Amino acid sequence: MTFLKLIDQAPHQTLEINGDKGGPLTGSVTVPGDKSISHRSLMLGAIAQGTTRIKGLLLGEDPRSTAACFSAMGAKISDLDAEWVTVEGTGGELQEPDDVLDAGNSGTTLRLMLGLLASVPGKFFAVTGDGSLRSRPMKRVIAPLTEMGASIAGKANHTLAPLGVQGQQLTPFHYHSPIASAQVKSCLLLAGLSVNGDTTVTEPSLSRDHSERMLKAFGAQLSIDSATHSVTLHGPAKLAGQTVIVPGDISSAAFWLVAAAITPGSNLLIENVGINPTRTGILEALQSMNADITLENERDATGEPVADLRVRHSQLKGCHIGGDLIPRLIDEVPILAVAALFAEGKTTITDAAELRVKESDRLAVMTAALRLLGGDVTEHPDGMEILGMGENAQLTGATLDSYTDHRIAMALAIAATRAIGTTKIRRAEAAAVSYPSFVTTLELAAS
Repeated sequence: MTFLKLIDQAPHQTLEINGDKGGPLTGSVTVPGDKSISHRSLMLGAIAQGTTRIKGLLLGEDPRSTAACFSAMGAKISDLDAEWVTVEGTGGELQEPDDVLDAGNSGTTLRLMLGLLASVPGKFFAVTGDGSLRSRPMKRVIAPLTEMGASIAGKANHTLAPLGVQGQQLTPFHYHSPIASAQVKSCLLLAGLSVNGDTTVTEPSLSRDHSERMLKAFGAQLSIDSATHSVTLHGPAKLAGQTVIVPGDISSAAFWLVAAAITPGSNLLIENVGINPTRTGILEALQSMNADITLENERDATGEPVADLRVRHSQLKGCHIGGDLIPRLIDEVPILAVAALFAEGKTTITDAAELRVKESDRLAVMTAALRLLGGDVTEHPDGMEILGMGENAQLTGATLDSYTDHRIAMALAIAATRAIGTTKIRRAEAAAVSYPSFVTTLELAAS
């Protein structure tokens, strides 16, 4: 039996991995472009004046949803599969689309877009998504937008898509967010682009700052108070098209960081990865677990720090992951739970209740799946407790389900490489949302 195979069972795919056949991860890999930066470069390019050129755009399904939505509102976006993607902007004059805007599975597309749609006076927009996205809460952005004067209607007391947005002239607003969320912050800053006055967002801790960096690059005026975790956009603002180089996504690199760290004999170089300080929680968490990770060839690309990451196998140890670190690694918690299985001692993850409203309830799904593999995992309301078994952990192959969640699919695939026998992961096609070449890269790196 080969190391892995992908079985088409329309409309889904099952990934079978034989952990007995896998080997150490060596050589080098590259990862797709950063998803957060890809979304934002398409959006800002679409509302800017002139042409935006983007290199390294993530070609996953989520950015394609963003491109489709903004194309429907008048932006001219070239073939996404080209080395350079060009966006001819609307100069801030988004058109009323002829049909419903479909964000697919992308919460980033829908939540950030709502800020822009709500601020276009006199125009109506209808937005929806797939079954998963329609079940995910939008109140966290709709509530503050409503306080700015937005008119948004939808299901479940106006908190679930499909949503209808009647554009309005919004007013200045200072929002004290109860959670550190880059999506909430970005939505409100985008809404503030057309506001006559200041839009300020204060968070309890620092969330990723890609929007702030890119808004500045496109010409918006912002003030940042790091002491209070506050950012203010001074509106109204006119954006000008830019050239954007998208670095590799550290959230995608996280799967290889863990895979190499838990697999004896591994020595892997992950090239051209964005190391924005608001995204490097995964590096801090793994290093606190005794992972052997070094940064090489550090440099800067379009305002974003970049490096090559070298990771070697090491004996991990349990630790606590929580507090202010969580907003900087929220997407990496599933793969960190896998790392914890191979650590010595107990790992606790707290303050991560946000994971219950992602593409799936990631706390519940990962707990159940890791138990099926033989892990000792306890689910808590805001996290997990994992009793590690050390580098010689004996997992056993099982039949698992991704629940159409891309990060779950990939995290379970990495766990399966260290399980005895065959693991089947149903609905594995979900990985294509953010990492279309994940299965191919896994096969090359570990076989």
